[in-house]
Amino acid sequence: MTKIFDAARSATAVVLALFFAQVLPAAAQDYPNRPITLIVPYPAGGGVDAMGRLVGQKLSVALGQQVVIENRGGAGGMIGTRDAARAAPDGYTIAMLLTGISLGANTGYDVNKDFAPIGLVASTPIIVDANPSLPAKSLADVVALAKKEPGKLAAGTPPAPTINYFAAELFNLLAGTDITVVTYKGTAALTNDLLGNHVPLGFNTIPASISNIAAGQLRGIAVAASARSAALPDVPTAAQSGLPDFEAVQYYGLAAPAGTPHLIIERLNIADGSDPAPSTPEEYAANIAREEGKWAGLVQKLGLKLE
Repeated sequence: MTKIFDAARSATAVVLALFFAQVLPAAAQDYPNRPITLIVPYPAGGGVDAMGRLVGQKLSVALGQQVVIENRGGAGGMIGTRDAARAAPDGYTIAMLLTGISLGANTGYDVNKDFAPIGLVASTPIIVDANPSLPAKSLADVVALAKKEPGKLAAGTPPAPTINYFAAELFNLLAGTDITVVTYKGTAALTNDLLGNHVPLGFNTIPASISNIAAGQLRGIAVAASARSAALPDVPTAAQSGLPDFEAVQYYGLAAPAGTPHLIIERLNIADGSDPAPSTPEEYAANIAREEGKWAGLVQKLGLKLE
């Protein structure tokens, strides 16, 4: 009887395998036939939100279906990312992932295991920007000002585990400064306080800063990248400003829950190919592993306590 039961169970498994082998590709080929939700794990109005909406528009045109943006901010992006990781792996819920998103404590997900990378969308270096009233026009000025009265100079960033926060900590480490890091819900709130001079210095993203720098309402001090930004060519790099190892680049990418059929991942990757810094799913997976490892090393070295 046991042998008969085992044989029946094996036969059932074979039938199910053949069924899914036929059904999943068919479903993928019919994809998408209803609206897609793109979770942006940060509040509306910031740089990530702007990037998500731009990507959503392009995906809508390429896929012929509406892409609905859902802002699920909180805990430095971890809440929305956790929701995305737990969504059905059918291609109808995808997420905007950012560098460092796996490094918070008790995230409830493993970015390397719980997501199927779709591809990179774009990248932007972190920019050190300031309210014009701050008596610092260069990175050297910022360092001198910070060292003059340790702990007095404050700089705003979105909360850990954002790349902005890690950039501020890396800056303190490399420059030997003790700048007080003040965290905000997102770049929109940070930028508002920079404009109002409630915080004099910021570790911001270029999309959140560019219009205010162009209008003279904020001062671009330096970009944390190996080359100047084409969007702000007059702002020097950190290396040109005397801090060559200060590099912090925010990578934006799309991912789906793990288990999403590969044909759907390929469809989404092709649809996203017109955006800046496109990549294959495999290249984006390698980027995630490299960048998360880099910033995890900083967290360990500094003994940072992430919530």
